[in-house]
Amino acid sequence: MNRTDRLYALVEELRAVAPRPRSVRWLADRFEVSSRTIERDLSALQSSGVPIWAEPGRTGGYCLDPSHTLAPLGFTVDEALAMAISLGMLETSPFRDAAISALRKVVAVTDDRSLKETAELATRIHLLDERPANAETRGIGEALRTGHVLQIAYVDRAGVATSRSVEPMGFVGKGGDWYLVAWCRLRDGLRAFRGDRIAEVKLTGERTQRRSLRAEDLGVVQGELRAVNPRGNRL
Repeated sequence: MNRTDRLYALVEELRAVAPRPRSVRWLADRFEVSSRTIERDLSALQSSGVPIWAEPGRTGGYCLDPSHTLAPLGFTVDEALAMAISLGMLETSPFRDAAISALRKVVAVTDDRSLKETAELATRIHLLDERPANAETRGIGEALRTGHVLQIAYVDRAGVATSRSVEPMGFVGKGGDWYLVAWCRLRDGLRAFRGDRIAEVKLTGERTQRRSLRAEDLGVVQGELRAVNPRGNRL
C-alpha cells in the first residue's frame, strides 16, 4: 500500500470507530508499518486540516471528530470496481434506487484515470439475474428505516392473493431474491415475504415500535445467515 492509499485508509479506520481512539501501535500493526511512520502520517493529516486529535492515557490513542464533515475520499481502481459490482447486485433489491445514487457518488469522487480503468474492467463483468426487478418493492427500504407499517398485496406460492398489514423488521437476500421479514398482523406472527410476490405496497402513515429481530427467529434450515457490517470486519 502506497502512502496516499494509507492516508485515506487511516482516515476511514478512525472514522469507522469514532469517537473511540485507535492506538499508534494498533494502527502500525494494521497497516504493517512502523509506529513512527503512523505518527508522521497522522501529523500530515492533522496539518492538512483533518480533525484528528490525541486522546491521552493508557487506553488512549488517536480519534477523529465525527461531527466534522470531511472532503470526499477517492477510491482506488479495485475499490471502485468492488463498489460498482456490489451496488450492481442490488438491482433486484428494495435498495435499487439508493444503490444507483450511491454509485453516482462513487463516480464523483474517483479520478478520471481510475474511473476510465474501472469502466473498462467493468465491461468484463456481468451479473446473471433469473428475473427482472420488481418495481413494487423499491419503497420498502424506507419503511424499515422510518418504522412505518405497510399495507401489501401478496401472492403466495399457491397463487392465493391476500392483503396484509405488516411491520417491517428486516430483509434477507438469497441470490437474486430478496425477502421482506415482517410481523404480519393477519397471521399474528413473523413472516418472510418474497419480493417478486409483493404486488402492491402502500405506506399507511402509522408508525410502530421496532420489534427485535434475531437470526434464530428466522428459522433458516438451509444455508448460513451472514450479517452486513458497514464498518468492515474490524470492530
